Amino acid sequence: MTVNGWSTEQIPDLSGRIFVVTGATAGLGLATTRALASRGAAVVMAVRNQAKGHQVAADIAAAQPGVDLEVRRIDLADLDSVRMFADGMHADHRRVDVLINNAGVMALPRTLSPQGHEMQFATNHLGHFALTGLLLDLLLAGRDPRVVTVTSVNHRQAKVRFADPTGERGYSPMGFYNTSKLANAIFGYQLHRRLSAAASPLRSFLAHPGYTATNLQSSGSTPIWRLLLGRIGNPLLAQPVDSGVWPQLFAATDPAAQPGQLVAPGGPAELRGHPAPGKLSATVTDPEHGRRLWELSEQATGVRFESLRPAS
Repeated sequence: MTVNGWSTEQIPDLSGRIFVVTGATAGLGLATTRALASRGAAVVMAVRNQAKGHQVAADIAAAQPGVDLEVRRIDLADLDSVRMFADGMHADHRRVDVLINNAGVMALPRTLSPQGHEMQFATNHLGHFALTGLLLDLLLAGRDPRVVTVTSVNHRQAKVRFADPTGERGYSPMGFYNTSKLANAIFGYQLHRRLSAAASPLRSFLAHPGYTATNLQSSGSTPIWRLLLGRIGNPLLAQPVDSGVWPQLFAATDPAAQPGQLVAPGGPAELRGHPAPGKLSATVTDPEHGRRLWELSEQATGVRFESLRPAS
């Protein structure tokens, strides 16, 4: 992958292409939606707060007349909501060209999802795993179809908590956030391996934004992390969201993007800069971790990627 200072201005014409972006009302998701729409893409804004989604869409349309935006509700923490979203997409669309698994929550107090899963793992990983599987047939019908899953540089500090996935025996807000981001990375890489083995036209990509100033660090997290990340870290260290979004936009749109590869900021420690190949931890590429997480995710969500299942 050769990038050479890639930025939003190098996104190709996207007229006629359909993108689904989760978490499209703020931060990286909003910047992604704006950039894609400005290049002619039809963007389905998958959002938890539908009223806010309609307001954001109206604001984008006021600044960029003629954009093609559709607002649909999804709560990624609630698997029933994910299924309802997928059902609606099947009712109204024949294909999806690109799915960007972007939405996330960070450093929450221990909370369980409606189905009893730890909230960060449920929102950041399980919801996106289920959404991808439920939209798989629409993606397979897409043109240059892609799935982009957004992880974090923090995935390299994490482990998968197979023995205690809900944090019942011990919980750390950032530790379980890091676990969810590791799960994102394993999922994106394992999806790439399974798609490749099936000779599928659908391709899976991974991206992370480095240290980018978004509301993720200041909304919903515990008070200490809101202070450390939102009020201290962001002003001092973080890059603007319009730069942080480059890796996922590159992965979603550029012909040079390589499936299975992590796209990251190219600066020191992958914290800022133009898109470049990033480093995946050994855990991400370990086949046994991939198999175990995939099985756990299928059991937790009830979603199975039937067309990608290995022959028995």
